[in-house]
Amino acid sequence: MPNLEGERPPPPARVHTQMPLPPQALATLEPLAKVIVGPAGNTDEWYAEAATYDILIIGGNIAYDSLYMDRIGPRVRALARPGIGVDRIDLAAATARGILVVNTPDAPTESTAEHAVALMLGLTKRVAASDRILRSGQGFPRYGSFTPGLEALGATLGLVGLGRIGGRVAEIARVLGMRVIAHDPFVTPERAAALDVELAPTLRDVLAAADVVSIHCPSIPETYRLINAETLAFMRPGSFLVNVSRGAIVDEDALVEALRSGHLAGAAVDVYEPEPPPADHPLFSLPNTICTTHIGSYTTAGLLKMQTQICEQVALVLRGERPTNLVNPEVWGKHRK
Repeated sequence: MPNLEGERPPPPARVHTQMPLPPQALATLEPLAKVIVGPAGNTDEWYAEAATYDILIIGGNIAYDSLYMDRIGPRVRALARPGIGVDRIDLAAATARGILVVNTPDAPTESTAEHAVALMLGLTKRVAASDRILRSGQGFPRYGSFTPGLEALGATLGLVGLGRIGGRVAEIARVLGMRVIAHDPFVTPERAAALDVELAPTLRDVLAAADVVSIHCPSIPETYRLINAETLAFMRPGSFLVNVSRGAIVDEDALVEALRSGHLAGAAVDVYEPEPPPADHPLFSLPNTICTTHIGSYTTAGLLKMQTQICEQVALVLRGERPTNLVNPEVWGKHRK
C-alpha cells in the first residue's frame, strides 16, 4: 500500500543462510529481514538467486573471489562468515566492491581450544593407536612392543600463535602442569605473562624446545606452509604436532615423511589442504596419526555462539551501523547501502 506521500515502502531486506538458524539467532534478524535457508552453489541458477539477497551468511566450502562477487551482482551488501576463518574470501575484492565482510572471532574459541587439547591428549596418551589395535583383533600388545605415551605434567607445549584460541589452549595446558612456550610476533609480553607463557623470539626456538607443538595462527600468505620439511626438522625427535588452525599452514607431504621416518612420534590434524581431503590421503593410513573432520568448533555451544553472533553482526549492517567484527574496516564509508 502507498504511504501518505504516495510512495511505496522499500522491499524488506533478504538474508540467505546456508545453515538453519536457531530461534535465538532468528529473533535478532526477523524484525529486520526475511531469512531464507538453503544450499548455495556454483551454478548460474544460484548466482541469479544470490543477486536477490542483501546479505549472504556463507560457509567455507567455496572461494569467494572477484569472479564470485561480480556474479552475485551489486545488491549484496555483506558476506557474513560464522567463525574466524576468512582465508577463502578475497578481502581486497570485497573492499573494492564496497562489500562488508564480517565474522565471529570470539565464538569458536572454547570449542576449538578444547579440541586441540583433546587431540593432544589422545595422541600423546596413545588412545587412538590403542583403540585401533583392539579393534583389529590383535588383543593387548606384548609389553615393550607398544610405544609408551607422554605424561602432560612437566612436558613442554609449544604454541605457534597466541591469539584467542592459542591463549585458551595455554590456560588449559597450564592446569595440566605443562610448561608453555609460544611464538607470536603480534603478542605483547604482558599478554604472555598474564597467561604464564614464555614468549620465544623465533619459531625455531619453539619447535626445538617443545614435546608437543600446536598450531594456532591464521592462514595468510606469510604462514603458507610455515610448517615444512625445514621447520619440521627443527622439532625434537619423538615430538608431536597438532593442527586445528588451517591446512595450508602445514606442508602435508613433509609431515607424512616426518611421521614415516620416525622423526615425529605422531600428529593430530583437524584441517587439510584442500578440504575435504582425498579418501586415500596418506595421513589416514599411518598408525601414529589422529585425523578428524574439521570439527574443532563443532559443538552445540560453539555452533550456537557462532550463529547468534553472526546474526548480531548482520543486524548491525541492516540497521546501517558499523559491525563490531568488520574484517575489512577500510571499506566502511564506501560500502554498499
